[in-house]
Amino acid sequence: MPSSALRLRAPSPQAVYRVLLVCTGNLYRSPLAERLLVEQLGPFGRGIRVISAGTAARAVPIRLAALPTEPATDSRGRVPRRLTVDLVEGSDLVLGAATKHREAAVRMSPAWALRRAFTLREFARLVRPQDAEGTTCPVERFTVIAQAAAARRGARCAPADDDVADPQGASSQVAQTSAALVEEAVERIVRAVLG
Repeated sequence: MPSSALRLRAPSPQAVYRVLLVCTGNLYRSPLAERLLVEQLGPFGRGIRVISAGTAARAVPIRLAALPTEPATDSRGRVPRRLTVDLVEGSDLVLGAATKHREAAVRMSPAWALRRAFTLREFARLVRPQDAEGTTCPVERFTVIAQAAAARRGARCAPADDDVADPQGASSQVAQTSAALVEEAVERIVRAVLG
């Protein structure tokens, strides 16, 4: 939630910031992060467009309830989206569930994605609310904190710690841990965006 000290203002009608979340099948991690990001941004997220895709997604309807633990989403009839060059190049920020998802986006469009692609947890570690101090529009804040995170990258490097394990076919413990890591990362990002 935004602090009372910072009064967020609505973005201008043409202001849009596009976030793409990526995992493997677009079944669990990226849809969960997408839903959480949209929900937690709430009305302040107007102008922030969030979608998800998978590097190996197949266009068949799925039910997330079939996974070891349900990530508290209602996804009946949801069709996984496959990651494409157009999705990558149409995004201002690409957040992968694991390093391999970030790398897949960069391979698709190196010039576009190199400074715009992170793992979800890496981005959450690198964002700082103070980077956008004095900026009151959430779209502008997202832009500024993403640029600062890109500049800060490399200061700390622990790629193994940045991956969120795939819960598909894994134990309920892995699924719970994955969901908790996604939630924690999204909360940090939202705190930075909302100030």
